[in-house]
Parts: sequence; C-alpha cells; structure tokens
Amino acid sequence: MLRRRLGPCPWPASSRPLSRLAPPAPAAVLRVDSNNVARLGAPKPGPKPRQLLSLPPFPAGPDPLAGRKVAPRRVTAVSWVKHCFDDVPQEVVQAHFNKRQVFAECSEQEVSGERIRSQKHLLKKIKHHEVMEPGMRIHLPVSVAEAEIKKRYETIPSASLHPNRDEIEYLKRLVIYKDSAILVLNKPPKVPMKGHLPVHNSMDVLAAAALKYGNEEGPKLVHRLDRDTSGLMLMGRTRESYTRLHWLFTSIKLAKTASQTWNTACESYLQRYWALVIGAPKESEGVIYAPLTKVLLDDGKAERVILAHPSGIDGAQEAITQYRVMGPTINGCSWIELRPLTGRKHQLRVHCAEALGTPIVGDYKYGWFVHQRWKQNPQPDFEPFTGEPYKLRRPEGLEVQKGSVLSKVPLLHLHCREMVVPNIAKFLSNRGEWHDNGTPWSKEKPNLLRFLAPMPAHMKISWNVMSSYLV
Repeated sequence: MLRRRLGPCPWPASSRPLSRLAPPAPAAVLRVDSNNVARLGAPKPGPKPRQLLSLPPFPAGPDPLAGRKVAPRRVTAVSWVKHCFDDVPQEVVQAHFNKRQVFAECSEQEVSGERIRSQKHLLKKIKHHEVMEPGMRIHLPVSVAEAEIKKRYETIPSASLHPNRDEIEYLKRLVIYKDSAILVLNKPPKVPMKGHLPVHNSMDVLAAAALKYGNEEGPKLVHRLDRDTSGLMLMGRTRESYTRLHWLFTSIKLAKTASQTWNTACESYLQRYWALVIGAPKESEGVIYAPLTKVLLDDGKAERVILAHPSGIDGAQEAITQYRVMGPTINGCSWIELRPLTGRKHQLRVHCAEALGTPIVGDYKYGWFVHQRWKQNPQPDFEPFTGEPYKLRRPEGLEVQKGSVLSKVPLLHLHCREMVVPNIAKFLSNRGEWHDNGTPWSKEKPNLLRFLAPMPAHMKISWNVMSSYLV
C-alpha cells in the first residue's frame, strides 16, 4: 500500500481547517489549587505590592502639632496621623491601626516607594499608642486618603442621619430612665455598641441620632458591653456628665472632687451581672484577682484576652471580679452573680472561663471545648434536698425559643442586671456648672440612682427552667 507524503498545507494558517494532525491550542488551562480542586483558567495572579503613603518626618521642637492651643507633652502615632489627615474621619484612621496596616521606620533618610516595597525589613507595624520620636516616619496605605473610603464611610448611619419611625420607636422602648444628664437603656443581645467601617446600626450612632430629645448633640456611651451581652447601658447627655461618669467607670479616684457628698456617692457605685456558667466554682463566693493581657492572632486581624503571666512583663492590666453562686448545679450549669471592680475588655468572660474553669453558656470564644464536652456528655443532676437523681424537664406551656439553654446552640448568657450610679443631674446645672452640695433646686433628690433590667427572652427561658431550685 502506497502512502502519500503530506506536503505543506496550501491554505494560510489563519484559515486552516481543524485536523487531527494540527489541533488548535487549548482555550483553557487546567490548574489545581491548594485544596486539590481542579479549575479551568489561568493561575490567579499573586498579591499586588501594597501602595504605601509616606508621611513627613516627625518634627523636633516643643510644638510638633502646629495649630493646637496647648502643646501636648507627648504625641502618639494616631495623633500624628490624624494631624496630617485632618479632613479624613478619625474612625477611618483608627480602623487602619486596628487592622495593623500602619508602619514606621525610625531612620531620618529619605525612603522612596520602590525601596519600601523591595526592603520590607525597614518597616515595622506600630500601634496607635506608640510615642513619636523626632525624625520618625510613618507609612500607611493610600486608601486612608482615597475618596472611595470616604464614600463607603458616609453610607454608615451617623448622627447626621435620621432613623425611620420604627427605629426611633424601638430605641425609645429600650430607655428605662432619662433625666437632664444621663440616659439608661436595656441593651438587647446581638447589637454592637460602637460603629466602625464594617459595622452598621450600632447603638452609639443610632442613639445619637434618635435619642437627642431636643438637645443639639446626641448622647454618648459612658461604658461598653460586648456585642452578645445584654443589660444596662449608661449614656451621657451632656459633655460634662459624660466626662465625669467616664472617669467613674475608669477609676473612682479620677471621679472624686472636693465634694464629700459626691465622693460618698461615687464609692457606692456598682455593677452586677447575672451569668449562667457550665459547671460550678469550687467556692460558693470569692474575689478573683487575675490580671489580663491581649494577644494578637491571624497576623493581627484578631485578638484574644488571656490571663497574664504573674511576672507582669507582657503588659498586664489589673482585673478584679467578685462572684457569688446563686443556686445548685442543674443540667450541668449554675447561675452566678458577678460584680466587676475593674473594667477590662472581656473581663467577666475570661475570669469565668480561665480563672474559675466555668465558661459562660454561649461563650464559644473562651469555652468552645467545654461546650463540646457539655453537649456530648450531659452530667446527671440530683435533687438539692433529697439527693436523688433528677431529670430536667421543661415546664408545661413554656415557650421554646432559639438561644436558651434548651437550644442546641445557646446564645451568650451574660446580662448586666443591676447598676448603682451617683445622681449626677443633682450636681450639674443646665449650663454645665458644678455644685459640690447639689443645685439649689434639687437638694431633695436622692444622691444615688439604682436601676434593674429584665433579662432577654433566651435567658428568661433558662431562668424559668432552673429557678425553682435557686436560693
């Protein structure tokens, strides 16, 4: 059999028909990612080099921040960045520090953008509270000055916006006390306290817009609660009341004045929380002296509060909490009363989980492994008086709601139940003047104010299930 030798194709390459001898180039490329999943298409491009913006060197001299009435003793990194970007909202600048996107190099030499991208060891991440030194330079992403960031920030509810009628009515139902100086609200769970770039409808911006009650400025937060924590929340309606109450929540010594009446009222200040914990503390009551410190996780994107080392070399903060067990252990859980004597972030949650060894029900950040053992191996219960085995039963007619102790995934059971604060409206006039013995028209008013907040729905169900044996 004769075989004809194929010669060159007479047609141009562009119009050549398809054949088995010269198949067309593949239109797609098969790539396999790190999870062993095959995908069509070219490999994804790598991360682009971050564009950094260099601020001028920090000047030396007695007045580094020109234009201020009083020269500060020391200038922090966040103050210097806000001074350089006075037209950028302060929350945007603070967000870059929180995300660990601000760098510094302490050399006085001029550093170009190409050198910064090629030699990363010249830069180090800094925090907002670090003190500036002469010649120190700060580098941060150009996004802090871009218009897209400003537009994105303006879409978040602020005090200049007007909430709708339903939001105003909802917030007003949360108010349990109001006078000329303060507002007291019963915060529901799952509502953030402080708003920033990714958070919408936080308590501070909504209350500032909907709870002005005729004032030029809205109320400001005196203290904070966690997003999932419920209970009493105090807000100052004037600048003077907010400042003095903020001092009180920080330290009683800062809030004291020459007035003996006011100082006595400050010493009576307290907060009481109710919490449902897994297990039971060894002692029925006591005081927890356990300093706390923060550690950064996931390259600074997340943080966690832990018990500090006794040496105190890791930036420990003093944290003191009083506790009291309110009843026996039922279904492996106990109700306890907590009174924080210091105000640290996640103080009650960490003290319960790590100091007492009884994490709060619904606190999956500090008690995840204990929750797993609690759900997989339920502990037997015993009658508190007879000692006989007891099986927990839901009372008849009790409404079942997601988030209670009967739920598979319960919500956080931490509630600010009681608060006693000085009656600051008695000492402040309408013009903001301070009276040591109280204003002339309010001498008959009490020196202290006491508030109680009902528990949210999911904690009410857990309380009703276990309250028959509380003592």
